[in-house]
Amino acid sequence: MEEEPKKELIIFGHDVAQMPCFRNSFLYGISGGIGVGLVTFLATSRTRFSTHVAFSGFVCGTLGYWFVCRYQWSKTRFEYQKLQTAMRNKAMYEGTEVEREIFKEA
Repeated sequence: MEEEPKKELIIFGHDVAQMPCFRNSFLYGISGGIGVGLVTFLATSRTRFSTHVAFSGFVCGTLGYWFVCRYQWSKTRFEYQKLQTAMRNKAMYEGTEVEREIFKEA
């Protein structure tokens, strides 16, 4: 049985399906834009104004969530890298004189 080729969306040389936070940012942006636009339309009954507000809500929601999510992702990734280095050093120096010096300082 033949496998279908994987669909890819390439933007600026990066596959967006592999980008952390991309999918959630757009989902929250779309739902936020629809919600804000619908509430604006129900409150004002002005179609053009409501679409402008909806699009603005989409852009602000998407970018806002993107930056927060990427910051958290970067912070977590940095902590994992520090932990990985510490675990590697612990395994390498276990039972040696270097380990005794390190723990004497702490």
